[in-house]
Amino acid sequence: MKLKLLLPTEILLDREVDKVVAEASNGEFCILPRHIDYVTALVPGLLSYTSDGAETFLAVDGGVMVKRGDEVFVSSPRAVIAPDLGELERTVKERFLKIDENEKKARTALAKLEADIIRGFVKME
Repeated sequence: MKLKLLLPTEILLDREVDKVVAEASNGEFCILPRHIDYVTALVPGLLSYTSDGAETFLAVDGGVMVKRGDEVFVSSPRAVIAPDLGELERTVKERFLKIDENEKKARTALAKLEADIIRGFVKME
């Protein structure tokens, strides 16, 4: 099967795989080459694939998986890949926590901007 992992700004992964394991809201599932066509929403968590007998792990921040024919597409807002779970954990903590801090700063700035606009409308009355 061909696995493609799509992020908003790049294609993180595009390779031939033997098996894909992911997690949806109703639990973990496995996709094999002869699996029926399938669509599901993914929850934030692990996604793994096996290629040439080696298992590789990814962390995805939710998303959608579509299996059609011999292609599996995963679209996620954020994802990271690592050769082992220990490295994946470190990478997730570094990248996702940094993004969460940036999102908090952006939300704070947006809230201040909204408050200033409302104050401006009140003064106009």
